[in-house]
Amino acid sequence: MTDPFLTGLLDTMADAAAAAILPHFRTPLGIDNKLADGFDPVTAADRDAELALRAILEERCPDHGIVGEEFPAVREDAEHVWVLDPVDGTRAFISGLPTWGTLIGLRRGGRAVLGMMAQAFTGERFAGDGTSAWYAGPGGARTLRARPCASLAEATLFTTSPRLFSGSELAAYDAVEGSVRLARYGVDCYAYCMVAAGFADLVIESGLKPFDIMALIPIVEGAGGIVTTWDGGSPEAGGRIVASGDGRVHEAALRRLATVL
Repeated sequence: MTDPFLTGLLDTMADAAAAAILPHFRTPLGIDNKLADGFDPVTAADRDAELALRAILEERCPDHGIVGEEFPAVREDAEHVWVLDPVDGTRAFISGLPTWGTLIGLRRGGRAVLGMMAQAFTGERFAGDGTSAWYAGPGGARTLRARPCASLAEATLFTTSPRLFSGSELAAYDAVEGSVRLARYGVDCYAYCMVAAGFADLVIESGLKPFDIMALIPIVEGAGGIVTTWDGGSPEAGGRIVASGDGRVHEAALRRLATVL
């Protein structure tokens, strides 16, 4: 398992994010739109939580870099860089749904090595270091392990929304969804954690930024799963992402996506 200092730091940061976010959840709050053409909401909860996370890192890891969704990056060329998404799933957050989460990832030498998804409202925390993954929540603590899944026909698939795909991407996604047993939408970062926990088999998304995926890579990989781009490349930069609990279904999904793109 990862250095106790780092895993303890994850919990400290998750506590601070929760204290900043929960006073805003399911309350009337202002919503700003970051896009001139489209809708990309941000709230005080996003900004307050990221500031709280950054303050902890500046105090405890002053040589580390920080990349976050809401504020400019600092020391981005450092060996260790923290990648933060204070509220992943802001659309769910402003809709009162508890499927958002705080994503805290650590990149070392360009590779995702440690991550946590913390859901302050339910009190759940999913974490991983790429070789092991663990959970803490109201039901107790346990090790996370992805489940076996031999084929797409047996798979449960998640995506945030098919409307995030366009053109050939949508055709490629539809080719996979048409082959699986069950498809579900709209669970954001929870999708990856459910793959790690053994309740789902596959996540397919597009248009992700590094802060959307960095924290989730070590969780899925630590549970025995796989995270790549649609063409099988490294996922740290985001973009088109596939995450699976079983290598067999992962390869099947990549093959199906490649036949359409």
